[in-house]
Amino acid sequence: MGVIERVVKPKTHRAKRALEKKEPKIIEDPKQTIYIKGSKTSPIGQSCMKDLYQLKKPGGQMMQKRNEIHPFEDATLIEKFSKKYNAALFMFVSSNKKRPHNLVLGRLFEHTLMDMVEFGVENYTALETFKTEKICEGIKPILVFQGELFENNHEYGRIRNLLVDMFQRETVGQIRLQGLEHVLSFTAHDNCILFRSYRVQLKKSGTRIPKIELVEIGPRMDLRVRRTKLATDDLFKQACKRPKELKVKKKKNISEDGLGKTLGRIHMGSQKLHKIQTRKMKGLRKTPTEVKAEKKRKSLIVDEESAKKLKVVNAEAE
Repeated sequence: MGVIERVVKPKTHRAKRALEKKEPKIIEDPKQTIYIKGSKTSPIGQSCMKDLYQLKKPGGQMMQKRNEIHPFEDATLIEKFSKKYNAALFMFVSSNKKRPHNLVLGRLFEHTLMDMVEFGVENYTALETFKTEKICEGIKPILVFQGELFENNHEYGRIRNLLVDMFQRETVGQIRLQGLEHVLSFTAHDNCILFRSYRVQLKKSGTRIPKIELVEIGPRMDLRVRRTKLATDDLFKQACKRPKELKVKKKKNISEDGLGKTLGRIHMGSQKLHKIQTRKMKGLRKTPTEVKAEKKRKSLIVDEESAKKLKVVNAEAE
């Protein structure tokens, strides 16, 4: 038998607003992330999670206490924290002799574990090591994925989808060129994902299009893929299902190409082009030579018709 969940009725207006905030919405708020420390961590793992938290702010909740959690064995406590903080994403760090500098990224669907990937942090350089100008808090980053593994490997394709969920922010309809300040680059190579962070600088080029330069601002790390626990295709499809209110009704004979241009197909009946009035436009008026030729043609037709009539009358007379 399934466990019956207890329904908590709010006793104050504040509690009522908190419960309404957690209810499903047609357009959901940006996904929140909880940052969890294991019972044993390394300085590299903690610094790495802190830097990733700085990139994600303010869309995250850093938990201060350590927790005895083994995500690949039992994720009950993570699901409990997800429900408490209304977070769909989590990041967990731990370290031991077998798996040093361990970083786990995962996401949940309806507060139940869906996808989870375990990385080993290698060649780490902290954010504070780069003595360059940083980005402002809350900037929407440009996510760049490079490598054939992201395209050809099903597992890496799901990891890419998880990374997009982890670092993207709210959906926007328009983008301002000056607002594109931050680039996160993920390069898949030899069972490893190279993570790099850049600041975009727009410089004068003498034309309307500015010259673009990328300055690395950190953090820098190589994420070695260790273990994965991915959702089934049916669960993944269910999680990606969009509400009926957001589905765009398909219009007949209208399509859109890869560049976002709208293409339409028009069905027309047979056109009688010789009856269309086109003489009102100066460029389509007939020249004097064409007018004379047309008059001559009409006179020939009249002469032929009169000759035929004359033959008919003579035949009847005979």
